[in-house]
Amino acid sequence: VQLQASGGGLVQAGGSLRLSCAASGFTFSRYAMGWFRQAPGKEREFIGTISGNAVKSYYTDSVKGRFTLSRDNAKNTVYLQMNSLKPEDTAVYYCAANRDLLKFPVTTGSAYDYWGQGTQVTVSS
Repeated sequence: VQLQASGGGLVQAGGSLRLSCAASGFTFSRYAMGWFRQAPGKEREFIGTISGNAVKSYYTDSVKGRFTLSRDNAKNTVYLQMNSLKPEDTAVYYCAANRDLLKFPVTTGSAYDYWGQGTQVTVSS
């Protein structure tokens, strides 16, 4: 199983980035995918999750209206489009996969089965 996050970088406040997470080694469409982030000195924070069939998505309040999740099950890839970025969005961003078919959204990191390695996003003011 592998989750490979990419697309991070340095961007000015107000700018945009699109993160990608390519999955392999499991049946991607049967897993909800989530994104989390962790800033230096802070706890890991849930950002959002998208269901396996992409019908449902859910976001934490701080990113609603700015971040959008999407996925391409044919490419085993989930995307996080981040617009109107703020300095407080600076963090390492992680994608994760959750197999729970009964509960959505799952916002607790410990409930996720697989994790990617993280990609750094830095927003300058």
